[in-house]
Amino acid sequence: MKNPSLKILTYILITVSAFSCKRKPSNETGQLPRIAIAGLAIESSTFSPALSDEASFRGKYGQDVFSTYSFMGIDSPLRKKAIWIPTLNGHAIPGGAVKREAYEVLVLRTLDSLKKHLPYDGLYFDIHGAMSVVGLDDPEGDFIERIRKVVGKKTMISTSMDLHGNVSLRLAENSDLITCYRMAPHEDAMDTKKRAVTNLIDRITSGKGKPAYKAWIPVPVLLPGEKTSTRIEPGKGIYKAVAPAAAQEGIVDAAIWIGYAWADEPRNHAVVMVTGDDKEKVTRTAEKLAQSFWDARSRFKFVAPTATLAESLDKAIGSKKHPFFISDSGDNPTAGGAGDVTWTLTEILKRPEFKSAKGPSLIYASIPGPEIVTKALAAGVGKPVEGYAGAAIDARYAPPIKLSGNVESIYKGDKDAEVEVVIKIGSVHVIVTRKRKPYHKEIDFTNLGLEPRKADIVVVKIGYLEPELYAMRADWLLALTPGGVDQDLDRLPYKRIQHPMFPLDKNMKDPDLKAKLVRLSNEL
Repeated sequence: MKNPSLKILTYILITVSAFSCKRKPSNETGQLPRIAIAGLAIESSTFSPALSDEASFRGKYGQDVFSTYSFMGIDSPLRKKAIWIPTLNGHAIPGGAVKREAYEVLVLRTLDSLKKHLPYDGLYFDIHGAMSVVGLDDPEGDFIERIRKVVGKKTMISTSMDLHGNVSLRLAENSDLITCYRMAPHEDAMDTKKRAVTNLIDRITSGKGKPAYKAWIPVPVLLPGEKTSTRIEPGKGIYKAVAPAAAQEGIVDAAIWIGYAWADEPRNHAVVMVTGDDKEKVTRTAEKLAQSFWDARSRFKFVAPTATLAESLDKAIGSKKHPFFISDSGDNPTAGGAGDVTWTLTEILKRPEFKSAKGPSLIYASIPGPEIVTKALAAGVGKPVEGYAGAAIDARYAPPIKLSGNVESIYKGDKDAEVEVVIKIGSVHVIVTRKRKPYHKEIDFTNLGLEPRKADIVVVKIGYLEPELYAMRADWLLALTPGGVDQDLDRLPYKRIQHPMFPLDKNMKDPDLKAKLVRLSNEL
């Protein structure tokens, strides 16, 4: 190109074209807001020898992410209010700490996907808040900080969490909007996620932008979820005050986190956060909620009567109320237990009352045992089978248990267990799985031909009973059994949590519960 004028003109056209192709955030162009979705969720007990890997998260990518949310169907109102860019969403059954390499793989995949579709007006950050990663403190804080570096300070991030999650200062600073469940059991989980998304869209489309104030109050209390259920007081009354607090003019959201008791990290304790535009209301509301939680600390009790396993079995056997539920709480897989501790099942099968097929009918849910599951598949229903189950991960309390009985039923295709078999031993129906699985719904039992409503006793690896089990119980005891989520916190070898901490430091002085206004994300 020899003509200098033509060369200059060509350069100008190329420059203008390149500049115009740089996509602006849609709130600057009057178009629908561009909102990304990302998140990883797991409860990780550092007191369990189990380790969680990448596969544990059952990651969803791209358009598959929408299937996680009942309010995000293709024709739903919220789906039509934004241009959605779903990246990666992973929800794991609670377990042990996440392997560092697995965490890095999932985080880097999220970041790579976010980089491809910049810029964003908003990002919905869907987490649990109680993930532990080997060699890394505060993984959710690390994750959001790395996301923030990619999306920039202008992008509004709305975080939703489980109330048993932990809110570090780093997570609080990088989240522009933040909320958590208000019920335990978490019957409002989907409502909470929808609220987080709705608040995000409203703040973007209304032009109000990021809330001007975020009050963060750490409360030095560390209690298990089984003592802080919102079914009973004082948890019921404390959480009943959250929605009205959030509905005040000048406040966007209010939340109380119980925290996660089974991880030994400095961030693990209760937290109150309130976000909004009215400084006085935000700080006053946060302080009021924090004070109500602290004042009630000594009144939190277990959601059900507790007993040793032996005491629980004695009472259940002698009871005329059926089904009598017993929570095998120390190895609860939905709190972070390995799910394969054999101690409880070993003790049950020792009892003379269950040796005969005519003894009290007892359903035990459940124990992983891939070896005996394979043998049961080969033998078939109605045939005898013998093999070992459990203690492949957590053998601290009892070794693998030898099961010898008849195959009652086989169920294939469960998304968690893959294959389930029922082995009848005396009057005990033992559910054995290829992979660990929580048993929360009646269909989990009826799929296997079991009728929990007609059983004398049902023993489940669980803490507080989930709604369907709670509704069918005639009576219930929470057995204080051993495992990675031991309900007796005094038995846990904490070394790194902050002190003083109630109830571990029973005579501690009243803490400073004044609201701390944390930095806004655009100030970081």
